[in-house]
Amino acid sequence: MPPVGGPRGAAFLTDEEKKNAPKVTKGLLKRIFSYLLPYWKQMIIVFIAIVVSSVLNLLPSVLTGKIIDEGLIGESMNKLIFYIVLSLAVTLGANLIGVLESYMNTWIAQHITFDMRNKMYRHLQKMSQRFFTSNNQGDIITRMTSDISGVQQIITNTLTSILSNSITLIVALIVMFRANWILAIVGIVVIPLFVIPTRTAGKTRWTITKESQACSDEINGILNETMSVSGQLLVKLFGTEEKEYQKYEDVNRRMIKLNIREGMAGRWFRVALSTFSSIGPMLIYLAGGILMMKYDSSLTVGDITVLVALLGKMYGPVNQLLNIQVDWIRSMAMFTRIFDYYDMPVEIENAPDAVKPAEPAQGRVEFRNVGFYYDKERQILDDVSFRLDSGKCIAVVGPSGSGKSTLVNLIPRLYDVTAGTVTFDGTDVRKIDLGYLRDNIGIVSQETYLFNGTIRDNLLYAKPDATEEELIEACKKANIYDFIQNQETGLDTVVGNRGLKLSGGEKQRISIARVLLKDPALMIFDEATSALDSISEQKIQDAIEPLIASRTSILIAHRLSTILAADEILVISNGGIAERGTHSELVAKGGVYTQLYETQFSKAAQVTDKFDYTEGEGE
Repeated sequence: MPPVGGPRGAAFLTDEEKKNAPKVTKGLLKRIFSYLLPYWKQMIIVFIAIVVSSVLNLLPSVLTGKIIDEGLIGESMNKLIFYIVLSLAVTLGANLIGVLESYMNTWIAQHITFDMRNKMYRHLQKMSQRFFTSNNQGDIITRMTSDISGVQQIITNTLTSILSNSITLIVALIVMFRANWILAIVGIVVIPLFVIPTRTAGKTRWTITKESQACSDEINGILNETMSVSGQLLVKLFGTEEKEYQKYEDVNRRMIKLNIREGMAGRWFRVALSTFSSIGPMLIYLAGGILMMKYDSSLTVGDITVLVALLGKMYGPVNQLLNIQVDWIRSMAMFTRIFDYYDMPVEIENAPDAVKPAEPAQGRVEFRNVGFYYDKERQILDDVSFRLDSGKCIAVVGPSGSGKSTLVNLIPRLYDVTAGTVTFDGTDVRKIDLGYLRDNIGIVSQETYLFNGTIRDNLLYAKPDATEEELIEACKKANIYDFIQNQETGLDTVVGNRGLKLSGGEKQRISIARVLLKDPALMIFDEATSALDSISEQKIQDAIEPLIASRTSILIAHRLSTILAADEILVISNGGIAERGTHSELVAKGGVYTQLYETQFSKAAQVTDKFDYTEGEGE
C-alpha cells in the first residue's frame, strides 16, 4: 500500500502554494523541456525501459492464472514448473530493466542539475553588488541547492511516475476487460473506496505534520536562544531560568500530543485502508463465483485470481495519478523560481567594445558630475566631481551614511553610476574591460574576509603563481611577517572559518598583504582600522603609511594621522562634496570637517597617543 506523504511530499497544497501557483504556459513548458533536449537519446531509452518494465511487472499476475488453471487444477507438473519459472524469469527481467531505467533516469537528472547549477553560478557571478546586498543570502543558497536539487526529483519521480503509472493502468485495464468485462467493472467501482481513506487520512496527517513542524521550529528557536553562550549568560544574569524552562516544557508537551495524534491518525488510516483494500478482492470473488456457478462456466478460478491480482496492482498507480496535480504544481513553481533568477538582468557587464589597454595602468581617477542611488527616492551621491592624479593620495571623510564607501565602490564597478562619469586613466570605467579594471584596483575594506584555509592559501588567492619571496615581501610590507614567523607552521597556519582564529588586526594585515600581491595601480583603504583596538590600529597604520606614499591611493578614514598624510581631503555630506582642501584649510573654515575633527578625529588621535608606548608588542 502506498504511504501517505510527509510534509515535503504531502499530496496537498498549502494555502500559500495555492495562492502562488504558477501559470503554466507553452513558453514555460518549452523552456523546461529545453533542458531535456540535449539528452533525448537517453530519454528514449528511459521511455522504452519504463514501458517494458511496466508490462513485465503485470505478467506474473497473468501467469498466476495459468499456474492455477493449467498447473494446479489441470494437474500438469510440467506446466506448473514452466509457468513458475517463466514468472520468476519475467520478474527478474522486469527488475533488471528497472535498474537500467533507474540508472539512466538518475544519469539524466544529475546531468541536467549539473548544467543548471553551472548556469546559475555563472549568472550569479555576473550580478552586481546591489543584488547581493538586497537579496537574502539564504534565498540565494536555496536556489542553488534545494531548488535545483528538486529538479532531479521531478525528473526521477514526477515525470517517470506519470509515465509508468499510466502504462500500468492502461495495460491492467486491457487485460482485465479481456479476461472478463463484468468483473473488471466490479473491480474498478471499488477503487474509489481505496482512494477516499488514503486522501482523507493523508490530509489529516498533513495538517498535524504542519503543526508539528511549527512546534519543532519553536523548540529549536528556544534551544538556539537559551543554549548558546550569549543566551545562557543572559538567562543567568537576569535569573529567568525557571521562566525559560516553563516555556520549553509547554512547547515540548504540545509536541508530544501532536506526535501521538499523528501516530494514531496513521494507525486508523492503516485499519481503514486494510479493510477497504480487502473489499475489492472479496467482491470479485463473490461476483466471479456467481458467474462461474450460474452464468459462465468458461470462467475459471485462474481468471478470477488474475483479476484480483491486477486490481491490487492498480491501487498504487490510481492514487499517485490522482495526486499528481500537486507534484505538477510544485514542480512548475520550482522551475519558475529558478527561471526568475536566470532572468534577472546583469547590471554590470563588459561593453561589447570594452578596451584593455596594453600600457601599464597609472591609477588616475576622475569623477565628473557623478550621481548614484540605490532607490530613486533616496539619492546617495549627487553631482560629485574630483580628480586624483597618479601617485597622489586623497582622503575621503564625512558623517556615517554620507556615501563614502559607495563613492569608492563606483571605481571598480561594483555598482554603476546613475548619472555622470567615472574615469580610470582617462577612460570611462564602463568602457574598460572588467578584468583589467579590477586587476588594477586593490581594496582593503573594513570587513575583512578570509577563506577557511591557510595564510598561504588566502594570499595566493590574489596571485596563484606568487613565489615564496613575493609572499614574504608582501607580508613584510603589510607588517604581518613577524607574526607569521612566530607561528609554528608559518605561512601554512590555518586561519579558520572567515579567519576566526586570528585577531581583527592580524586579519586586516593579511588582507593588505593579499592586495599588495595584486600590485594594483590604485589602492583604496575603506575604513580599514575603524573596528580595531588602538594597538592593532597602530600596526596597520604603520603598514599603510609607506604604501600611500608610494602609490595612488584613496583613504576613507577616521584616524587623523592617516588623513594628514593625504594630499587632499574631500568632505562628503548630504550626497555631495561639502568641502575640500588640506587639514589646516578645512579646520579654518569651521564647517563640516571642523565638526568631524572636534568630535571624531581628535579623540581618535588622543586615544592612539595614550597607547603609543605599546607599539611593537604582540596583539
